[in-house]
Amino acid sequence: MKENIISYRLLTQPVSPDNAIGRISRMEAINSKSINDAAMARAKTTLSQLERALIRVDLPDYGLCRECEEPIPMARLMILPEADFCVRCAEQTS
Repeated sequence: MKENIISYRLLTQPVSPDNAIGRISRMEAINSKSINDAAMARAKTTLSQLERALIRVDLPDYGLCRECEEPIPMARLMILPEADFCVRCAEQTS
């Protein structure tokens, strides 16, 4: 995850107005930058959630849904260790 963030940083450098790449290419570069900015924000959020889960993993409330307080299925935690909600509650909050 940290490697992804480093890669996104390189891809999200400002597009210089002096860059002589042509109008369409410049627009594509700006669009790509926006997409990479969003991807980097998601990666940072996921990394933060994973770090928080790593801290909580030994606490007694890890694996309990924050909404209904029922256990989150182990299969879900294996895929999304940062999950704070069971599937039912996650669907209701989104």
